[in-house]
Amino acid sequence: MILSDSFSINVQILVHPMSPKIASMKNKLFIIAGALVVTGAAAAGTLYAYWDQAVPAVGMVINYFRSWSAPSGTTTTELAAASKDAGTVALSAPAAALLPNATAGNWPSYNKTLTSERYSQLSQINTKNVSKLKVLCIYDTKQYTGFEAGLIMMNDALIGATEHDIFSLDPANCHENWRTSEDYKPATLQGVNRGAAYMNGLLFRGTQDGRVLAYDFKTGKRIWETTIADPKLGETAPAAPIAWNGLVFIGNAGGDNKGVKGRMYALDAKTGKIVWEFYLVPKIDGDPIRGPQGATPLDMSTWKNASGTPITGGATWTSYTLDPVTGQLYVPGGNPAPDFATGPREGENLYSGAIVVLDAKTGAYKNHFKRVPKDWHDWDVSTAPALIQTKGGKKLLSVAPKDGHLYGFDLATNTMLYRTPVTRIENADAPFATGKAVHFCPGTLGGAEWNGPAYDPYTNLILIGEVDWCTTVTLQNDEQIQEVKPGKPWSGMATINPYHTYGTPDSFGNWAGWIYAVDAETGIWKWRLKSNYPIESGMTPTAGGIAFFGDMGGNFYVLDAANGQRLWGQKIGGAIGGGVITYIANGAQKVAVATGFTSILWPTEVVTGKIVILGLGDASASQ
Repeated sequence: MILSDSFSINVQILVHPMSPKIASMKNKLFIIAGALVVTGAAAAGTLYAYWDQAVPAVGMVINYFRSWSAPSGTTTTELAAASKDAGTVALSAPAAALLPNATAGNWPSYNKTLTSERYSQLSQINTKNVSKLKVLCIYDTKQYTGFEAGLIMMNDALIGATEHDIFSLDPANCHENWRTSEDYKPATLQGVNRGAAYMNGLLFRGTQDGRVLAYDFKTGKRIWETTIADPKLGETAPAAPIAWNGLVFIGNAGGDNKGVKGRMYALDAKTGKIVWEFYLVPKIDGDPIRGPQGATPLDMSTWKNASGTPITGGATWTSYTLDPVTGQLYVPGGNPAPDFATGPREGENLYSGAIVVLDAKTGAYKNHFKRVPKDWHDWDVSTAPALIQTKGGKKLLSVAPKDGHLYGFDLATNTMLYRTPVTRIENADAPFATGKAVHFCPGTLGGAEWNGPAYDPYTNLILIGEVDWCTTVTLQNDEQIQEVKPGKPWSGMATINPYHTYGTPDSFGNWAGWIYAVDAETGIWKWRLKSNYPIESGMTPTAGGIAFFGDMGGNFYVLDAANGQRLWGQKIGGAIGGGVITYIANGAQKVAVATGFTSILWPTEVVTGKIVILGLGDASASQ
């Protein structure tokens, strides 16, 4: 296996008369070299035969050494000039609607509410006492996995999920109530699941072989299963579903694989029956039909594909947003493919790279917001958008794609109010060409990945965590692009290194993370924080005047939500790429964090996935 495309050996040969002794030594060296070649060939053959097992294993070893001497976490906060003049962001008393309600102590969905603001009305932990925050207990999944689940807490049970398992914990002390394991072969090499949904005594989750499963909330017993994707084509269902009005909403992932089309589904929560199916890119004759089709105006006019080039992309893989007042479902759509080559797929490529709005009950198309007009950087619109009622009275759609910007749309007029850069943007307009290396930022692993914006109604600020990590891409020629088989990764990247299929990222440590606090009305940033590690976790502002988040170095932080100043920080485990939630357990506010994100694509510390619970209470609880 070649681990670097730039690896080369320069050999200089000097010819001298050889003595018999040197000749004998040379013969021995030839014998040894021959043995090494034979051994290497055998090893290569074994590696090829067990490719799927080898790639994650080798990636883990590489990441182990990369992260061996990883630096401690650091942060720097900067106030915008206007905010410096004003001293801080002005706060006002919360409106009645913001006061704690009967459900304030729970975290019932991926982004807490169906509208995805991620704001908690809890204030027991606040700016005055957060310095006393402590780790109370730790639950170890004992799995090396891409642990980025969005945790939920309902009815005194904390729910988490991995690629194979779903489990229930006591939210106060990490005691395991039950754990159910699913034995199946994943369709991809990335072990990941982004969490479960809850409704009416049932839990719902997707799997990496394209199924949706339902479980009894109290016992973990499986109730039903429904297949929504084809694992033979690399299709999966890693997204965190959401549930509403007797329906469960989830889509398929895999849109980077040749011929895979993104689709969205509503399932009957009691039976798992598919209520409707919606193709997020054009459906043609011969495409599978798994349920009644949602009405759509989409046709082939925005996909001017070359002959023999299948429409590919538009898949979903994070979570979703729903307005329970209007009954409209907001679906973030992934990139088109081949990712880096636009020649085979001229046109706007609708509805890839867009937020698609559907009637949640029928699956009928209502609207779309196309945020990446033409994508050749793998800049998915991946995160669930937030539906926000601003202090100024606007109903706002807040969107943070992988392109490194925060977008605000006025939903009364469907017009864009602002497009604010929130991470490093470089070389974004440079075209890709065969044989030419192009370096751009944010890279394919940059921007906002699977956790989107959060909204603090006290400060009227939108908070977004971002990845500052760039990528270099060299485009394949047309013949190489076309010869990829259906169901295989179809990026268009010229490489034989499996870890660089989606571009060559900058070296380990040549990265950063950002948090931007942006005025919800104007899109102007008020403060920003830079971390020496990327930020992928959920952002969680609270009525205590603080905001929780973590970084990919395993550092967990608490900020003053008004000015971004760090109030508390500590390394609590491996990379924090998943949920950061807060809730009430035994009458006290707690914070639960998913740590230990391990992936072949991310050079993070190699540790098992864990849930860490923090609070102000006694830290002597069992760990």
